[in-house]
Amino acid sequence: MSVHDDLTSVQRCLDDLNRSVRRLEQQLGSGGLEMRRVRADADHLRESLALLRDVAATAAPSKRPELVTISDDPYDINLWTDTDDEGLGARDRHAP
Repeated sequence: MSVHDDLTSVQRCLDDLNRSVRRLEQQLGSGGLEMRRVRADADHLRESLALLRDVAATAAPSKRPELVTISDDPYDINLWTDTDDEGLGARDRHAP
Protein backbone atom coordinates (compact mmCIF):
# COMPACT_ATOMS: atom_id res chain seq x y z
CA MET A 1 0.00 0.00 0.00
CA SER A 2 1.11 3.53 -0.66
CA VAL A 3 1.26 6.20 2.00
CA HIS A 4 -1.79 7.86 0.46
CA ASP A 5 -3.76 4.61 0.69
CA ASP A 6 -2.73 4.11 4.30
CA LEU A 7 -3.70 7.66 5.23
CA THR A 8 -7.06 7.23 3.52
CA SER A 9 -7.65 3.99 5.40
CA VAL A 10 -6.82 5.66 8.72
CA GLN A 11 -9.13 8.56 7.83
CA ARG A 12 -12.00 6.12 7.23
CA CYS A 13 -11.35 4.47 10.59
CA LEU A 14 -11.31 7.85 12.33
CA ASP A 15 -14.59 8.78 10.64
CA ASP A 16 -16.09 5.55 11.98
CA LEU A 17 -14.69 6.32 15.43
CA ASN A 18 -16.20 9.82 15.41
CA ARG A 19 -19.62 8.44 14.40
CA SER A 20 -19.42 5.90 17.23
CA VAL A 21 -18.39 8.55 19.74
CA ARG A 22 -21.32 10.73 18.63
CA ARG A 23 -23.73 7.83 19.18
CA LEU A 24 -22.24 7.22 22.64
CA GLU A 25 -22.63 10.90 23.48
CA GLN A 26 -26.29 10.71 22.54
CA GLN A 27 -26.80 7.64 24.72
CA LEU A 28 -24.63 8.57 27.71
CA GLY A 29 -24.61 12.34 27.53
CA SER A 30 -21.61 14.51 26.82
CA GLY A 31 -21.16 16.06 30.26
CA GLY A 32 -19.23 13.31 32.00
CA LEU A 33 -15.48 13.41 32.39
CA GLU A 34 -14.99 10.07 30.66
CA MET A 35 -17.04 11.10 27.62
CA ARG A 36 -15.23 14.43 27.35
CA ARG A 37 -11.90 12.59 27.43
CA VAL A 38 -12.98 10.17 24.71
CA ARG A 39 -14.18 13.11 22.57
CA ALA A 40 -10.92 15.01 23.18
CA ASP A 41 -8.84 11.94 22.30
CA ALA A 42 -10.79 11.38 19.09
CA ASP A 43 -10.34 15.06 18.18
CA HIS A 44 -6.59 14.84 18.86
CA LEU A 45 -6.32 11.82 16.58
CA ARG A 46 -8.16 13.72 13.83
CA GLU A 47 -5.83 16.72 14.22
CA SER A 48 -2.73 14.51 14.28
CA LEU A 49 -3.80 12.77 11.10
CA ALA A 50 -4.33 16.14 9.42
CA LEU A 51 -0.77 17.14 10.39
CA LEU A 52 0.54 13.84 9.10
CA ARG A 53 -1.29 14.34 5.80
CA ASP A 54 0.35 17.77 5.45
CA VAL A 55 3.79 16.31 6.06
CA ALA A 56 3.17 13.47 3.60
CA ALA A 57 1.93 15.91 0.96
CA THR A 58 5.01 18.14 1.22
CA ALA A 59 7.54 15.33 1.56
CA ALA A 60 9.38 14.58 -1.62
CA PRO A 61 8.77 11.10 -2.94
CA SER A 62 11.63 8.80 -2.14
CA LYS A 63 14.02 8.67 -5.02
CA ARG A 64 17.53 7.50 -5.58
CA PRO A 65 20.20 9.82 -4.23
CA GLU A 66 22.11 11.89 -6.74
CA LEU A 67 25.25 10.13 -7.89
CA VAL A 68 28.62 11.86 -7.54
CA THR A 69 31.18 11.27 -10.23
CA ILE A 70 34.68 10.50 -8.98
CA SER A 71 37.47 11.11 -11.42
CA ASP A 72 39.83 8.28 -12.34
CA ASP A 73 42.72 10.75 -12.60
CA PRO A 74 45.49 10.11 -10.08
CA TYR A 75 45.63 12.35 -7.03
CA ASP A 76 48.25 15.07 -6.82
CA ILE A 77 51.20 13.55 -4.93
CA ASN A 78 51.66 16.83 -3.01
CA LEU A 79 48.49 16.02 -1.09
CA TRP A 80 50.36 13.24 0.68
CA THR A 81 53.63 14.95 1.56
CA ASP A 82 54.33 16.32 5.03
CA THR A 83 51.37 14.53 6.53
CA ASP A 84 51.17 12.24 9.50
CA ASP A 85 50.10 8.73 8.72
CA GLU A 86 47.81 8.58 11.69
CA GLY A 87 47.34 5.05 12.88
CA LEU A 88 50.24 3.76 10.77
CA GLY A 89 53.03 4.80 13.11
CA ALA A 90 56.04 6.98 12.49
CA ARG A 91 57.84 6.78 9.17
CA ASP A 92 61.20 5.83 10.68
CA ARG A 93 59.86 3.07 12.93
CA HIS A 94 58.18 -0.25 12.32
CA ALA A 95 55.06 -1.53 13.98
CA PRO A 96 55.70 -3.97 16.86
